[in-house]
Amino acid sequence: MNRKLRCALAAAAALTLSLTGCGGDDGPPQLAAATPAVRQACTTLASGFTFASTSITAASVVPAGSVTFAGQPVAEHCVVTGAMNQRTGVNGSYAIGFEMRLPTAWNGRFYYQANGGTDGSVLAATGTLSNASALKQGFAVISSDAGHTASQNPSFGIDPQARLDYGYQAVGKLTPMAKAMIATAYGKGPDRSYIGGCSNGGRHTMVAASRYTDQYDGYLVGDPGTVLPHAALANTAGAQAYAKFATNPADLSTGFTQAERLLVSKAVLAKCDALDGATDGLIQATKACQSAFDLNRDVPTCTGARDGTCLSAAQKTAIAGLFAGAKTSNGTLIYSSWPYDSGFATSGWAFWKFTVPLILDSGALGMIWQVPPADPATFNGANFALTSNIDTLYQAIHATNATYTEDSLSFMSPPHLEQVNTLRERGAKVMIYHGTSDPIFSSDHSVSVWERWNQTYAGVASNFARLFLVPGMNHCSGGPSTDQFDMLTPLVNWVEQGQAPDSVVASARGPGNAGGVNSDVPATWSPTRTRPLCPYPQTARLKTGATDLESAASFSCE
Repeated sequence: MNRKLRCALAAAAALTLSLTGCGGDDGPPQLAAATPAVRQACTTLASGFTFASTSITAASVVPAGSVTFAGQPVAEHCVVTGAMNQRTGVNGSYAIGFEMRLPTAWNGRFYYQANGGTDGSVLAATGTLSNASALKQGFAVISSDAGHTASQNPSFGIDPQARLDYGYQAVGKLTPMAKAMIATAYGKGPDRSYIGGCSNGGRHTMVAASRYTDQYDGYLVGDPGTVLPHAALANTAGAQAYAKFATNPADLSTGFTQAERLLVSKAVLAKCDALDGATDGLIQATKACQSAFDLNRDVPTCTGARDGTCLSAAQKTAIAGLFAGAKTSNGTLIYSSWPYDSGFATSGWAFWKFTVPLILDSGALGMIWQVPPADPATFNGANFALTSNIDTLYQAIHATNATYTEDSLSFMSPPHLEQVNTLRERGAKVMIYHGTSDPIFSSDHSVSVWERWNQTYAGVASNFARLFLVPGMNHCSGGPSTDQFDMLTPLVNWVEQGQAPDSVVASARGPGNAGGVNSDVPATWSPTRTRPLCPYPQTARLKTGATDLESAASFSCE
């Protein structure tokens, strides 16, 4: 039954729009708000809860204040640990380990905590993302290892099923189990379900927005590795480029030193800082900046030795090529372009560009994503990253065989991401945030995803999806940025109250905030500086006559 007919029948039966999921023909339907409940069971879940292929190892009450978030106590809750689908795999024992935390006073909502990296650890199920904690807000929360242990990283890629669990199946298997446990604990299932995470957790969430559109009402996506294998390959191509300029072969950062990166950051600021009306160390007008800044023109070219005050002509060519987007030898764009921004001189940016290709990307490309996988017994990550042929790797991560029947893009990336009809028609919402100085996953890629949605849905993607760029922010946090914000509360208000987020206030980190002190924040900023994060394509601009550059109230989204 289509939505128009369903809503007409509901109206005839005098049912409310919020309960039937009907919002008229000019936009997505409005979902009803969650209703609270009190937990009825905790320790009995260890023996009293049953679900197919699931074992519960422990269940206990955690007193109020035993867990804190941002210095504030978290209310009493139940913590349950267990595992699903225990099996013997190709190279060891496997299971999908999980932890659930169930508040005594529950807000009626479920939150799937999508974790980062290559997973492998069951992190505390607090639902922490930037400056928000789903557990503290009263959600029931699940966290998992996505089907393998930390000691199996990255060699779990040898096991075909472990690849699939990591890519997408763990979320699909755990979701109905978690909802069943909630129903057992509270006497009812969750009224509203949310999933969120940053980095690989953002990827998990984007995959869920494509594969599990009927299971979640809100998707909170942070700096997502939406096409993670391609991003890792592009990062590896970058490592090979920087290696050509490294004065110390053992240290890739000598190919683009901290002094040189600071030089570029300052040059970008000089051209772009004032484009939003305020010279404040933040580049809000990211798109306009890409036209205003020119690496070759605006950064001095060395006439002699590199000394941190210039870039060599060869460096400029290589770096400009990487920002335009690494390519294969036949000109195929591997991943994405990157915006020039102000956050390149940080240790966080350097870590992802110069260390991660050797210790993380290499193992993932070699053992989790390529077909056939490398032999873990003889694998050398640094050698693999610096000597592998990029064209060959590009082909290998798209390959399949009789054992590995899904290629890496199939099991890692959202299928048919341009079409999220079920999600949209249900009234579910997506909020994405992405740092414009993210060194591993480009905000340009998230912009391209949103723009494809906007094209597919006749220019009204903002009815169900909003993207918030975070100027200066590195990967998920850090950088010269206002990187602390609560995206969960506005997502809930959008899903359940119809209050679309026109902006989200973000602050510079300081004592008392969840992330502690951000050492990348310039000393000239107030530690309590705030800015509005605006839904793309809007940007924050200084209001006419405003003089307080430390307050979000001085800016508007335009």
